[in-house]
Amino acid sequence: MRFPLWKYGLIIVITIASLIYSLPNLYPDEPAIQISGSSASVIADKALLEQATTALNVAGVAFHDAEVQEKGLLVRLANPEMQLKAQDIVRRALGDNYVVALNLASTTPAWLKAMGAGPMKLGLDLRGGVHFMLEVDMAKALEQRQESYVTDIKAKFREKKLGYRAIAERGQGFELKFANLEDRDKAAAFVGTEFAELTSELREAEGAFFIDMSFRPEKLREITDYAVNQNLTTIRNRVNELGVAEAVVQRQGASRIVVELPGVQDTAEAKRVLGRTASLEFRLVDSDNNDVAVNGIAPPGTELFAFKNDSQSPVLLQKRKIVTGERVVNAQSGFDEFSNPQVNISLDSRGGKLMADATRDNVGKQMAVLFVETKQKTRFVTDADGKQIEKREPVLEKNVINRATIQSMLGSQFRITGLDSPAEAAELALLLRAGALAAPMYFVEERTIGPSLGQENIDKGVLSTQVGFALVAIFMIAVYKGFGVIANVALLLNVAILMAVMGAMGAALSLPGIAGIVLTVGMAVDANVLIFERIREELQRGMSPQASIMAGFDRAFVTILDSNLTTLIVAVILFAVGSGPVKGFAVTLSIGILSSMFTAITVTRSIINLIYGGNRRVTKLSI
Repeated sequence: MRFPLWKYGLIIVITIASLIYSLPNLYPDEPAIQISGSSASVIADKALLEQATTALNVAGVAFHDAEVQEKGLLVRLANPEMQLKAQDIVRRALGDNYVVALNLASTTPAWLKAMGAGPMKLGLDLRGGVHFMLEVDMAKALEQRQESYVTDIKAKFREKKLGYRAIAERGQGFELKFANLEDRDKAAAFVGTEFAELTSELREAEGAFFIDMSFRPEKLREITDYAVNQNLTTIRNRVNELGVAEAVVQRQGASRIVVELPGVQDTAEAKRVLGRTASLEFRLVDSDNNDVAVNGIAPPGTELFAFKNDSQSPVLLQKRKIVTGERVVNAQSGFDEFSNPQVNISLDSRGGKLMADATRDNVGKQMAVLFVETKQKTRFVTDADGKQIEKREPVLEKNVINRATIQSMLGSQFRITGLDSPAEAAELALLLRAGALAAPMYFVEERTIGPSLGQENIDKGVLSTQVGFALVAIFMIAVYKGFGVIANVALLLNVAILMAVMGAMGAALSLPGIAGIVLTVGMAVDANVLIFERIREELQRGMSPQASIMAGFDRAFVTILDSNLTTLIVAVILFAVGSGPVKGFAVTLSIGILSSMFTAITVTRSIINLIYGGNRRVTKLSI
C-alpha cells in the first residue's frame, strides 16, 4: 500500500484552498448606501464623501464606516431603518448629479479579498437584494410614435406627389392642413387605405381644409405594449450585461416594470444603467450657416447643440438624422492609436446602407455624434400640510460628443472618439449593446427586500443540511467505526470544496441549491459505502487487511464512476433545459458529484494509507 507523494501534495493544496475560499461565507453582509455619479463621467471623490457624511452627522444618522471605492462611495450603517434614512438625506444633499442607492456591503476581511476570495452569491429567496420599480413614460412613447408617423406621411405624400400645407401632431394623432378641397380629398382617399390603423375626420376652418387623424384604441394598446415589452427586453439585456445572476425582471400592470437584483454589490451602477435612455444620432454639420447660428438662432432645417461639458463652441446640425442608436447591433469600448478611449460601432445592414449613402455624397464635410438622454430632475416642494413632497420632472438633454471630417465613405463599422474616460466609453458601449429603450423610464420605488420565502423557511433549509450531515456522520461511525470517521472527514472537505467552488464561480445559491447540497451530503458517502462493503467482503474471503483495502478501492472504482457519471449527465440536462431554481439545483448537484468523487476516493484512500499503509503490519481493521 503505497500512495504517490504528488497526490498527497495535491490533497493538501486543495484542502488549504477550499478552507480559505469557503471562509468568506462566515462573514455576513451589512446594510449600506452607495454613491456614484449619474454617469461615468461624473466622479465621486473624497470631497463628495465629506459632503455626504456631514449631511448625515447634521441629521443625527449614525454610521460606522465611510470609504472611497473604485466605483463610488460606500457608507456602512447599523440597520435597514438607518439605511433608508441615510439614502433620503444624502440624496437631498447631493442632488440629481449623483445616484444614491441601497446596498449590502461585504464584511469579508481585506486579506481574504486580496486573495480573490468571496462569499457565495445568494438568490432572492435566501439573501434578498434590491427592488426597483420603473414606470414607462407612455406620453413620450406616443410622442415618439407620432414623430415617426409624421415623417412617414410626409415621405409618402412626396412619393405620391400629394400637395399639403402642413402636418402637425395634435392630441393622440395629427392634423393635416391643405390649401384646397381637391388636395384634401385626394389625401383623404390615400390615408384611408394606407393608414388604416388611424381614423380620419374632415373639417374646414378659416378658409383652410383639414384632415384630423387619430390612433384607433387597438393601435394605442399596441403602442403601449410595444413600449413596455421593448423596455422589458432592453432591461433584461442590461441586467445580463451587469452580470447579475438569478435576477427577476417582469412586467407589472400596464406601464411598470419590476427589477429585483439578488444581493447585487454595485446597486448604484445597476440603478444608473437600468434607467438610462441614452441613444445616439448621427447628423451632418451645417457649416454653411454656422455664422448665422452664432447668436443662438438656428436657420430652418437645422438645430443648435452644445458640446458636452462645454468643451467647444456650440455646433449647428442638420435636423435630418442619418442613423440612430436603434441601428446599432454591437458596440465595444477600446482605445485608439493615441490611447484615447473610443467605442467601436457595428450597424445592421439597413443602418450601414444609410450611413454609406450619406457619407458617400458628403466626403470632406463634417459629421457629428449627438448623445441623447432623458434624465429626471428632482425637486422638493412643501404641500398644504407642511410636508415636503418629492417632485420628479423629465428633462431631455442633447449634447454633441464628437465631430469629425468625413475622409471617405463609411459603412456598417466605424468608431466614436471624444469620450472623457475609459469608464464612460465602457458605459456607452454597454447601453448601445443592450439596446435602446422604446420610451424613457423613471424610478418610482426602490427598497431592499428580504428573503422572499421568509427567514423561517431559510432556517429550516439550513437546519435540514445540518441534520442530514449529522445523521450521515452518525450512521457512518456506527456502521464502519474508524473508517466511518475517515469518511466524515472527507465529507467535511467535500462541503468546503463545494462552497469554495461556488464562491469562485459566482454561482447563486437558492433554496433548491440547498436541496442539492443536502442530496450531495447523502450521495457523497455512497462511494465510501461501496468501498467499505467491498473491503469487508475481501476480509471475509480471508484476504489480508492491506490487500482487502487495495481490492476494495480498485474493484469498487468502476461502479462508483458509472453511478456518479449517470447522475452527472442528469444534472447537466437539468441545467441545460431548466430555468432559475432548477438550474441552481443542477449547479450544486454537479459540483457536489465531482467533489465527492475526489474526496470519497482520493482523500479517504490517502488517510487510510497513512494509517494502515507502508511497511506496517496490520492484523485488524476498524471497519
